[in-house]
Amino acid sequence: MNTLLRIAIQKSGRLQESSLNLLQESGLLFSNGKDQLKTQARNFPVEILFLRDDDIPQYVEDQVADIGIVGENVLVEKQKQNTLVKRLDFARCRLSMAIPRSENYTGLSWFNGKNIATSYPNIVNAFLQKNNLSAGLHEISGSVEIAPGIGLADAICDVVSTGSTLLSNGLKEVEVVMNSEAVIISSPKLNPDKQNILDKLLFRVEAVQKAKNNKYILLNCPNDAIEKITSIIPGMKSPTIIPLGKPGWSSLHSVVDENAFWEKIDQLKSLGAQGILVIPIEKMIL
Repeated sequence: MNTLLRIAIQKSGRLQESSLNLLQESGLLFSNGKDQLKTQARNFPVEILFLRDDDIPQYVEDQVADIGIVGENVLVEKQKQNTLVKRLDFARCRLSMAIPRSENYTGLSWFNGKNIATSYPNIVNAFLQKNNLSAGLHEISGSVEIAPGIGLADAICDVVSTGSTLLSNGLKEVEVVMNSEAVIISSPKLNPDKQNILDKLLFRVEAVQKAKNNKYILLNCPNDAIEKITSIIPGMKSPTIIPLGKPGWSSLHSVVDENAFWEKIDQLKSLGAQGILVIPIEKMIL
């Protein structure tokens, strides 16, 4: 029987679509029908399990799944025997303390003697201990934001993305407990065959990630500006330079980091670059 790497992803929720997109962009072909519990890739030795987000760390620890894609906040909260393999740079959020907007927040000491509602008791307890605070905890799942409004708690600790849910429930964010993003976790007991499959999958994932963080850039420039332009956009090794039909001009092809994109475009224009084309990169392998 051929070895399969079993990957657990969210059955539903904010990570599911991005997780599936990542696997598909990494070249995996699989069916994704509604209410599926599992599916197998047709062109790669992988089986995908659709599970509750909170259960994934336990399934990975028990080796029911070999790896999983979860929020880092879930990984930290569940405290299972999992190895963090790779950060995925999507589903970014933060776990924050929030209190009623009418309250005058005076700093961390405000939480002393208060009751806090949360779905993340382990993380909140660690936060309280780290800051020498004494507070009561109400562990609840779902609709945490309503707790202060119904008198269950004085404050909450919950996942925040845009803050709109807090605002609509009369709350304000006052402390960030931790930042989170989607991560790949694995069992520390992967056998060599499954580790080999995981390494190949990670190679594909990294190629997709590098492509998203960079753009392919083509421009025309005066020959006397090539050296300075090359210092700004050196590319992976060096830019490709092709003479144009117009004397004294060349076409320069390179790669630019998206985070510095606009700043570098302004620099290139100031050096006489013209006809600048910026193209998305589908895969990037160094």
